[in-house]
Amino acid sequence: MTETAPTAIPPTAQVTLADGRVEIAPGSPPPIGPYANEDLLPVPIEKRTWTTYNFSALWVGMAHNTASWTLASGLIAVGMDWKQAVFTIALANVIVLIPMLLTGHAGPKYGIPFPVFARASFGVRGANLPAVVRALVACGWFGIQTWIGGEAIYFLAGKLIGDGWANASHVGGYAWTMWLSFALFWVMQVAIIYRGMETIRRFENWAAPFVIVGALVMLIWMSNKAGGFGPLLDQPSKLGWGGGFWKLFWPSLMGMIGFWSTLSLNIPDFTRYGKSQKAQTWGQALGLPTTMTLFALLSVLVTSGSQAVYGQTIWDPVQLAAKTDNVLGLLYALVTVLVATLSVNIAANLVSPAFDFSNIAPRKISFRTGALATCVLGVLIFPWKLYSDPQGYIFTWLGLVGGLLGTVAGILIADYWILRRGKLDLVDLYRSGGRYWYEGGWNWRAVVAFAAGGVLAIGGASFKPLIDGRPIPALRSLADYGWAVGLGTSMVVYLALMLLRGRDRLEG
Repeated sequence: MTETAPTAIPPTAQVTLADGRVEIAPGSPPPIGPYANEDLLPVPIEKRTWTTYNFSALWVGMAHNTASWTLASGLIAVGMDWKQAVFTIALANVIVLIPMLLTGHAGPKYGIPFPVFARASFGVRGANLPAVVRALVACGWFGIQTWIGGEAIYFLAGKLIGDGWANASHVGGYAWTMWLSFALFWVMQVAIIYRGMETIRRFENWAAPFVIVGALVMLIWMSNKAGGFGPLLDQPSKLGWGGGFWKLFWPSLMGMIGFWSTLSLNIPDFTRYGKSQKAQTWGQALGLPTTMTLFALLSVLVTSGSQAVYGQTIWDPVQLAAKTDNVLGLLYALVTVLVATLSVNIAANLVSPAFDFSNIAPRKISFRTGALATCVLGVLIFPWKLYSDPQGYIFTWLGLVGGLLGTVAGILIADYWILRRGKLDLVDLYRSGGRYWYEGGWNWRAVVAFAAGGVLAIGGASFKPLIDGRPIPALRSLADYGWAVGLGTSMVVYLALMLLRGRDRLEG
C-alpha cells in the first residue's frame, strides 16, 4: 500500500458573495502573524447580522447624550437664537453623514475595523498613525464625557446628602467630592467594558428611549417654569442674521462637524457587523441627522428657557437640573444624564480606541487592554479644562479635532473610492511584503498628505485654553474651515502622489 502525501494547508484566500460582501474563504486558515489577532480579523459573514434598526438604534443611543446637548446649548450661550443653532447643527450632520457612509462601506463588505481599513492607504505599519491620532481624540472625548458623568453624581449626591458634600473643601479648583464622583463614574465604565461587547449592546438597547423621555421631561419642566413655550421660542439672537452671525456660523459649523468626525473615521468598527450595505446606509441616514436635529431642538429650547427663567444662559444640563427643588425630579434628570453619558461614552469612545491601540501591537494588546489604556489617558488629558468653557469647547477642542481627522478622512476616501474602486485584498491587509506594505510597512505619501492637510487645517487656529496664540498666524483665515480644508487638501495631495507612483502599482 503506497503512502499518500499529506494534504497541504491551503493558502489563506478570500471569496466574494453574490451580494458583494467578502470574507476569508471557508476552510482557509485565517491570517496570522504580528499584524493579526482575534479582534482585528474580518468578521465572518454569519456574524454580520446588524440590521437597519440596529444602526438607527446605535445612533439614537450615541446622539442623545449630554455632550450633544451642550453643542446646541453652547451655541445659544455664545449668542445664537434657537433657529440659528438648530440650522447649524442640522446642516453639519447632513454634511458629516457623507464621509460617514463612504468610510462605513468597507465595514459590511470586508468585515474589518478602522485600523485595518487604514492599512490600505497608510501601510500595514503606517496605519498606526491615523489609528493613534483617532485613539487619542477618543481619549479626550472619553475624559470629557466621564467628567460630565462625575458632575451628575456630584450634584445628585449634593442634593441628597447636603452641604457637607456639595461644599466640601477644594482641591485643584474643585471640591474633593467632585473628584471622587469623577473617579466613581470612571470605575463604573471600566466595569461595563470588561464585561464585553454583548453587555454593551444590551445596555444600548434600553438606554436610548430612557434618555429621550428624560429630555422631554426637562423640556416640559422648563416650559412650566417659563409660563409656556412662548418664552422659550422668543429669546432673540444677539447676532441677528447679518455679518455677526455668519462670522460665528462657519467656525461653529466646522465644530459641529468635528463632533462626529471621529465616528466618520472609525464607523467601520460598527458597520463590520452589518448584514448588508443597505442596512448600514439606511440605518445611519435615518439615525444620525434626524436624531441630532431633534435633540438639538430640545436642548436649545430648554437653554433659551433658562435665560427667560433665571436671567442667565445655563448651557450645562447637569447644572440646570440641579436648579430644581424637587428631589424626585432631580433624581430622574441626573440618572438620565448618567445613562446617556454611559451610553455614548462606551459605544463611541471606548470600543474604537480599544481596536486602535490593539493595532499597535496585536500580539500584546487585546481589546480589553486597549480599552483600559483609553480610560487612563482620558484622565491624563485634563478633560475638566476642555469642558470648562463653551468657547474653548466648541471652537478649540472640536475645531482642532475636526481639522485633524478631516485629513485622515480625505485620504481614506480618496484611496478606497477613487483609486481602488472599493476593492481590497483581505489577506494582504494582515501581512508584510504585500501590496499594502509599501516601503517598510509605511506609505510615506499618505503621511505627507496627512501633514499637509493638518498644517493648513489647524496651523492658524487658536489653541486657547490649551496654549496662547496661533502656531502659524498667516493661516488664520483657513482656521474657521478646518475640517473642509483638511479633507480637501489631504485628498488632493494623496491622489497626486499616488498617481505619480503609478496606478498599476495599486494592484501589486
